[in-house]
Amino acid sequence: MKKIVTIIGARPQFIKASVVSKAIQETAGLTEVLVHTGQHFDANMSDVFFDQLAIPRPDYQLNINSGSHGDMTGRMLIEIEKVLLKEQPDWVLVYGDTNSTLAGALAAAKLHIPVAHVEAGLRSFNMQMPEEINRILTDQISSVLFCPTDSAMANLEREGFNDKPIQVLQVGDVMQDSAEFFAQQATQPQGFELDEGFILATLHRAENTDNPERLAAIVTALNHLHQHVAPVVLPLHPRTRNVIAAQGLTLDVHLIEPVGYLEMIWLLQRTGLVLTDSGGVQKEAFFFGRACVTMRDQTEWVELIEVGANELVGADTQAIIKAATRNLGRSVQDENELYGGGVAAKRIAEFLASKSK
Repeated sequence: MKKIVTIIGARPQFIKASVVSKAIQETAGLTEVLVHTGQHFDANMSDVFFDQLAIPRPDYQLNINSGSHGDMTGRMLIEIEKVLLKEQPDWVLVYGDTNSTLAGALAAAKLHIPVAHVEAGLRSFNMQMPEEINRILTDQISSVLFCPTDSAMANLEREGFNDKPIQVLQVGDVMQDSAEFFAQQATQPQGFELDEGFILATLHRAENTDNPERLAAIVTALNHLHQHVAPVVLPLHPRTRNVIAAQGLTLDVHLIEPVGYLEMIWLLQRTGLVLTDSGGVQKEAFFFGRACVTMRDQTEWVELIEVGANELVGADTQAIIKAATRNLGRSVQDENELYGGGVAAKRIAEFLASKSK
């Protein structure tokens, strides 16, 4: 029996782990130990995902949150190392590009435990983003890289991974697995009464929220769209809410509390447009056939730009307004199975079961 220690800590990782943990449970010869770093600790950002998605309750809850990147990553590294020394796993499985990802990978690599990185090979080519640093370093110290797309594979080839003792595999994107699996369980957010066709917005990326000029430009655009184009629905992260208040800005949109994944799917199924600075939400929009406008200067999901499903507008007020108005109500189609067709989790579990240390 091969033991996998899975490290998660943030909303996108809960969603990815929901389907991969299910695949691990269904694959002979595998057992999983789940470690939650606590990076997202608010009940609406964490507990609700375990409840809704039937993710096994964490075997270890580290409760590490609130602090600088270095402080959080360092504390996670210390505590994850203790878990790994106790559990002695065959694999450490990490997801995406958070501080939890890097801490888990680094703790394992220092102990010579093989690391499997789900969602490997993504690049924004913006080293000002902490996520970019996390994903590059994690790829470098992993033993196997599970890539979601052709472009991710190409990124790693350009970086010389073909000549490194690291296995690079394209398995598809586990986020598509999740979207398809949970689509029939979508749940209406409590008290939500708007008709279909609203603009669904998310705003949390540090490059926007920590830059006063970018944040003010985005808030101005959201307010204009809400007043003149279509209702803007914004599930607002507590940190973003506090930053907006501290900057003296006012959001005149339809604010709701952060929603669970099943509520987010319900909103995606009914929105007329997704307007976001999130990485994962760009793909979620595509999975449900919705056009997306992304308020960032780069995106890791370049294939969505190439097929016209997504448009990059940065934090320019007029560019956001024009793109949102132009794309509102436009549907998109997945004609080429860009993300693997919904079987990535099974491929990951089968690979881990087939390999030894």
